[in-house]
Amino acid sequence: MSFKDMYAIALDGSHWDVPQNYDAMFNWNYDPERSAMMGLYQKGKEMQWDAKTRIDWTQELDEDNPEQLPDEMLPINGMAAFEKMSRKEKANVRKHFQAWQLSQFMQGEQGALICTAKIVTQVPDMDSKFYASTQVIDEARHVESYKMLLSKFNLVYPMTKPLQTLIEQTLRDSRWDMTYLGMQVVIEGLALAAFAQIRDHAQNPLAASVNAYVMQDESRHVAFGRLALRDYYPQLSEKERDEREEFLLEASYLMRDRFDAVEVWQNLGLDPVECAEHMYHSGFMAKFRSSLFQRIVPIVKDVGLWGSRIRKGYEEMGVIDYAKQDVDAMQANDDFIAREFDARRKHIESVAARASAAE
Repeated sequence: MSFKDMYAIALDGSHWDVPQNYDAMFNWNYDPERSAMMGLYQKGKEMQWDAKTRIDWTQELDEDNPEQLPDEMLPINGMAAFEKMSRKEKANVRKHFQAWQLSQFMQGEQGALICTAKIVTQVPDMDSKFYASTQVIDEARHVESYKMLLSKFNLVYPMTKPLQTLIEQTLRDSRWDMTYLGMQVVIEGLALAAFAQIRDHAQNPLAASVNAYVMQDESRHVAFGRLALRDYYPQLSEKERDEREEFLLEASYLMRDRFDAVEVWQNLGLDPVECAEHMYHSGFMAKFRSSLFQRIVPIVKDVGLWGSRIRKGYEEMGVIDYAKQDVDAMQANDDFIAREFDARRKHIESVAARASAAE
């Protein structure tokens, strides 16, 4: 089956054109300017991997619960209409919701691919161009990985409107730092928290490993955005920083609302209003949405966008306490967990090889 035939709902055309207007920046000074950035570039080169060989694609998904996630991770679990369904109908809802969620990961990774290519073109310093070039291939690999995983579902969903809006705003803005802010900080920071939900709770080893390996890369990408913006924002005027904070708040609200899954409920013939009421009254979305900001808030504070406007917005969203999170520790943990997945696979392959040799 062709991938385009897997879409659960009709696509609005096969392409999305986003007009842009910005300068391509060349830099004739090739001397390294920041050791931390060049260290990140070196790590980016060393940690390239092949999605087709690092991941065991012979593993299958579960028929009733593809990623084998806990029931409480389905937003409408416990809703009267869902509980009345047959086992087969419930399995279909799980499959569609999980495919929809992974589809947003894949669509967001294509957005990251295009935004990072823009960073290579637009950012003024060579250190950032070097590192961003490694991120371009990372993002292509992530799109490939999620595409291969979704192919096992035989089901895919288009990009949601909130995500599409933020990516369009990020691409259209002519200021190079806004590409970092929209993609490296907001979209990728939030994505890391969403990826972790699957990596840490999926009992299906294929689904868990794909997210673990993508997270290992994405943690470096967020660190890249921190380094670049931390150096740049102190140079801006208060008015310019206020503009960035206003963009951040709008982007945060857009991303907070992107996981309502309205498209899934409509496609399955469920009442989106009833589903939304259940999600909010059950406390699921409040808890889930809050957890999504555990990486964004401390990074925003770290890069110097911590004026009264952004603090008030994050207080109203109930996520201000995440400013105390240790982003470096989370990044180190992402790397550690990915290496654990590698070690488990090597152990399994070693055991299988010994068993085969003994026959």
